[in-house]
Amino acid sequence: MWPVVGGVVALVLLTLTAVRLLDRGDDGPRPDQAQPGPVLLVPGYGGNRTSLTRLAERLTAEGRTATVLTLPGDGTGHLEEQADVLDTAVRDALSAGAPSVDVVGYSAGGVVTRLWVDRHDGAEVARRVVSLGSPLHGTRLAGLGARFARDQCPQACQELAPGSDLLDSIDDPLPDGLPWLSIWTEYDETVQPPTSARLDGAVNLSLQSVCAAARTSHSELPADPYVTALVLDALGTGPLRAPESCPAGG
Repeated sequence: MWPVVGGVVALVLLTLTAVRLLDRGDDGPRPDQAQPGPVLLVPGYGGNRTSLTRLAERLTAEGRTATVLTLPGDGTGHLEEQADVLDTAVRDALSAGAPSVDVVGYSAGGVVTRLWVDRHDGAEVARRVVSLGSPLHGTRLAGLGARFARDQCPQACQELAPGSDLLDSIDDPLPDGLPWLSIWTEYDETVQPPTSARLDGAVNLSLQSVCAAARTSHSELPADPYVTALVLDALGTGPLRAPESCPAGG
C-alpha cells in the first residue's frame, strides 16, 4: 500500500510543479525575433497621442505597421485599466494574424506596458519593448502631488508616486527572454530622478551615455532624432544591445 500512496503523492507534486512552471511562463514559447509584427505605441500621462505621432510615422516609413493607442478617459485614470486597453489592442493584432507585437511606451506608457507584461503575460506575445523616459519607480512630482495636492492628483498621478502599491507590485525583474530597451535623458524635468527609468532585466540606456551633447528634455524624447534612431534599431531583428556610439539621427 505504501508504495502506491508514495507514487500518488509523487505524481501530485510533479503535477503541481508543472502547473507552477506553466503559470510563470518559464518554459513558454517566445516570439520569433526574425519576424517583427505591428508596433503599438502607448502614450504617457494624460493620453496625448500627438507626442507619439512623429515616431509612428517614422516607423511606418520603415515599413512597419504602427498604431498609437487611445487611452481610456483622459489617460489619468487607473494604469491597470490602461494596461487592459493595451492588451485588447494586442489580442486584436494577434487575431488579425500578427505573429507578435512590439510595444513602445512613452513616459507613464512604459509603466502601463510593464503592468501589461505582469498582468497579462505580455512576455509571451511581445517580441520587443522600448520605454522612453518611463517612471518605472515613480517620480517625485507625482509623490508631491499625492502628498500635498491629492485633489489635483488623479488616480494615475497617485499610482506614479514613488513607493505606491502599484509600482511595488511590478518591482520584480522582467521575465527571462523579453528584450526591453529603457531609454531616458539626464535632462528630464518631469521624471525625477531620471534613473527611475532603470528596469531590472532590461537594457538600460541614458541617452547622454552615447550622445553626450544631447540636451533632450522629457517631452522631446519621442521626436528626438537620436532617440528615433535608437528605437528603430531596437525594433529591428539584430540582437538588442546598448549602442557603443551615438547613432545618426533617425
